[in-house]
Amino acid sequence: MQDNKVQIFDTTLRDGEQVPGCKLDTKQKLVIAERLDILGVNIIEA
Repeated sequence: MQDNKVQIFDTTLRDGEQVPGCKLDTKQKLVIAERLDILGVNIIEA
């Protein structure tokens, strides 16, 4: 029997600041990471 699980890999915290004019402070990054965790994201690349 094959286990068909989907894993979610998110790069918001790494790539999000590549947008011109976007700068997140530590508190904002923690809020984003906590929300991604609540959503069930498996891997958060920061």
